[in-house]
Amino acid sequence: MAFQCQRDCYMKEFVTTVVSCCPAELKQEVNGKKETLKGFNVKLQDTVLFPEGGGQPDDHGLIGDVPVLRVTRQGPDALHFVSSPLDEGQEVHVKVDWERRFDHMQQHSGQHLITALADTFFGYKTTSWELGRQRSTIELDTPSVKPGQLQALEEAVNEKIRAHVPVTVQLLSIDDPAVEKVRSRGLPEDHAGPIRIIDIEGIDANMCCGTHVSNLSHLQVIKLLGTEKGKKNKTNLIFLAGNRVLKYAEKSYSTERSLVSLLKTGPDEHVEAVDKLQKSVKLLQKTNLTLLRDMAVLIAQNFKNDPQRGNFFSLHKKEGDNEFMNIIANEINTEETLVFLTVGEEKGPGLFVLAGPSGPVAEMGPRVLEILQGKGAGKNGRYQGKANSLARRGEVEALLQQHCKHRTSEEE
Repeated sequence: MAFQCQRDCYMKEFVTTVVSCCPAELKQEVNGKKETLKGFNVKLQDTVLFPEGGGQPDDHGLIGDVPVLRVTRQGPDALHFVSSPLDEGQEVHVKVDWERRFDHMQQHSGQHLITALADTFFGYKTTSWELGRQRSTIELDTPSVKPGQLQALEEAVNEKIRAHVPVTVQLLSIDDPAVEKVRSRGLPEDHAGPIRIIDIEGIDANMCCGTHVSNLSHLQVIKLLGTEKGKKNKTNLIFLAGNRVLKYAEKSYSTERSLVSLLKTGPDEHVEAVDKLQKSVKLLQKTNLTLLRDMAVLIAQNFKNDPQRGNFFSLHKKEGDNEFMNIIANEINTEETLVFLTVGEEKGPGLFVLAGPSGPVAEMGPRVLEILQGKGAGKNGRYQGKANSLARRGEVEALLQQHCKHRTSEEE
């Protein structure tokens, strides 16, 4: 049996009856975290909400005022996951999220058209496809697609759209000889009922359960964004169809206007302007690094020239890196002096170096690491690593000063 959404893909609302409602769970990912929702699987007499299948995501919508969070197929039935229970035998009004549905129709029919013409023109077979949230991808059985082929394919698919080619749905029995003549990647094991064929007149006949436009003109336009290297000598062709092209153009124009404001140049000069900026940044980074190195030497010399210097030196700077700290440690005679250096935000993450006589460094290094909540290691009189928080830097400094005073009194 075909669902109402498959018999009439343009129907947005439908009245039907609840057949069953059973407790169920839905596993989903929210903001990168996996969650399990408790709810109910509702089976309806018929539905305008498409269950996931054929590479097409499921529909969203409402049963009455209850949101449908997921629709899956189970044999001849569609299961609607909802958070609130519905009464068996209850008559309900089902409404589809039309913006989401029509977007899926455009992308899916667009995929059929691109797949058919890529095969006709170049013999490139489609091995899989993905309807993504922002862009869709067709996996072609070829190691590469030439730029000229990509351009020719885009021109051809848009020519068919302008030609107002009809798209029809046929329902055939599984033993119908016509079934053997259509494209197919096989039927699911739990398939039930007639075979559904999507026929783009004169272009393609393909076995498919998804929702489609009734005429290629409803696709509006298709844009082939380019290709990426796929797996096992295959190529991923990236495309947009219909309203996604309009949204992409709007977003691109908004970005272009922002760049005009920031770069103070016209769109045609953006690449050149960014290239100049990158070269300027690299030069500034190189100059800054040279200055940091010179500063490190001066800091160490000032300490060594101080007649009041003791056997402990501590310094924190917001700017710097491991090289900056190691230059200071190398310039100071760490055989006699314990050196504690940090760079980074005062109460945030950063880097640290503890250098000095090998005995005290080996003894105090793990304690410093613990207080700074960091990771690191040491050998040959130097202990260094990353600190998750420099908020307790003062505590480390006091601990090291106390250690130095204790060591000095023992020597006396």
